[in-house]
Amino acid sequence: MEKAERLQILRDLIQIQSVNGNELAVAQYLQKLFAQYKLEAQVLPFGDQRANLLLEVGEGTDDQVLGITGHMDTVTTGDLAKWDYDPFAATVVGDRLYGRGAADMKSGLAAQVIAIIELVTAGQKLPGKVRLIATAGEEYGTPGANRLEAAGIAQDLSALIVGEPTSGNVIYAHSGSLNYRVTSVGKSVHSSRPADGVNAIDSLIDFCVGERQLFDDSPVDPYLGTVKHSVTIFKAGDQVNTIPDQAEINGNIRPTKAFPNDQVIAKLQALVDQINQAGQAQLSLEIIHSFWPVASDPDGKLVQLVLKASQEAYSSLVEHEQPKLTIINGATDASVFVKHHQDLPVVLLGADNWNISHQVNEYTTISSFLVTIEAYKTIIKDYFA
Repeated sequence: MEKAERLQILRDLIQIQSVNGNELAVAQYLQKLFAQYKLEAQVLPFGDQRANLLLEVGEGTDDQVLGITGHMDTVTTGDLAKWDYDPFAATVVGDRLYGRGAADMKSGLAAQVIAIIELVTAGQKLPGKVRLIATAGEEYGTPGANRLEAAGIAQDLSALIVGEPTSGNVIYAHSGSLNYRVTSVGKSVHSSRPADGVNAIDSLIDFCVGERQLFDDSPVDPYLGTVKHSVTIFKAGDQVNTIPDQAEINGNIRPTKAFPNDQVIAKLQALVDQINQAGQAQLSLEIIHSFWPVASDPDGKLVQLVLKASQEAYSSLVEHEQPKLTIINGATDASVFVKHHQDLPVVLLGADNWNISHQVNEYTTISSFLVTIEAYKTIIKDYFA
């Protein structure tokens, strides 16, 4: 493709408003785009204007399946008055293209799509399969990835590349994210006779005290470090002269490969059980979201192959720092896809900076977008070499 055509695809994607939904419109656009190049993509609708999209290319003469994934939704725009440019106009100013999703992650998704189209139309032989997985709802709840994972879409993958914004750096590990709620049920009475009731707050305080040191003995992950954990919400009582009969807390934990989600949940449940044995207010544990940690060997085939391709591609940008290996603490759709495939090698690679995501005046640089396309093309070719 010419530069203008590549850029127009990205602009088209940004101009489709997919704030926390409406991925069906994005999927249908991509399906039509692929059809222009005689590639058949499958749109999988669900819910209200929501959809995933799948595309497979390659000969399939060996059993390697390279997964490439990106999400089609974006976060909300926030206060429009604070934007210098219409977040859905895809305005180009110099080397920057402004718009919601420009960095996170329609530039990454567009780079993946264009790389596949250009390789196939150039007649590139791919002995294995390349599976493009475009998902709905990554920014909130990951309904798209969860549907696909439950259907087994990741079970036969040999490796997975996620197109989140990384400035060309190669992210080889990121923590999981587990959100939970603990509810306490006691007995309400007038505050003048507290001994006749059971204060729901007391047992929750016992939980919070125990939570502070709950993971002190968990192993330190060689890539992700210690398990990060916090109680972040506390709700209790509605009248000062009444002993509350119900209270709840919410917390967030960042599991690691060395101490993953199932072990974290077991620790939480053990603490709840211990407090309940005291016979006061009774606690119950609810897991709200459970996203798994991702970590790949930084010296392994996939990580080194992607690093080499990214460094070669970004070398044409004289003022850009050389891409390097690093980690992040955020979670991605990969957290879902590794749920039943814990040994799946995963890396993140995309244009521009993770810190630009979700911001007012979000942008991608056109130069980094273009070289990221080249990096993806090299990765796909070299993976099957």
